[in-house]
Amino acid sequence: MQRVRYERVRELLKRELGEIVRRQIPLQTGGIISVNDVGLARDLHSAKVFVSIIGTSEQRKQGEELLKLNAVAIQHQLGQSVVLRYTPHLQFVVDDSIERGDRVLGILEDLERDGGGDPKP
Repeated sequence: MQRVRYERVRELLKRELGEIVRRQIPLQTGGIISVNDVGLARDLHSAKVFVSIIGTSEQRKQGEELLKLNAVAIQHQLGQSVVLRYTPHLQFVVDDSIERGDRVLGILEDLERDGGGDPKP
């Protein structure tokens, strides 16, 4: 039963943080920031927020800085919108797995185009 509650809290935090980040960080300066996942500690006192930032390298760097600067304000808004005994301490981690996946898919498409697909008998 405890595992179900943990997962529900994790998903709720992920959804709420996505909305808060969308409202808090302007698109022009920080690129597009999306919350991919939330790693929540068992005691619910801390959380790692995995985000991806889509944009130029300058926008990614600026978005990461904006997240760090606004972390306390985001945590405060989270505490107001989600009723928990303790508001988790947030740590933002830039997750580049989507970017790496796109790069791998691009390499596979190039190999397929170059004739690396089916071997000839």
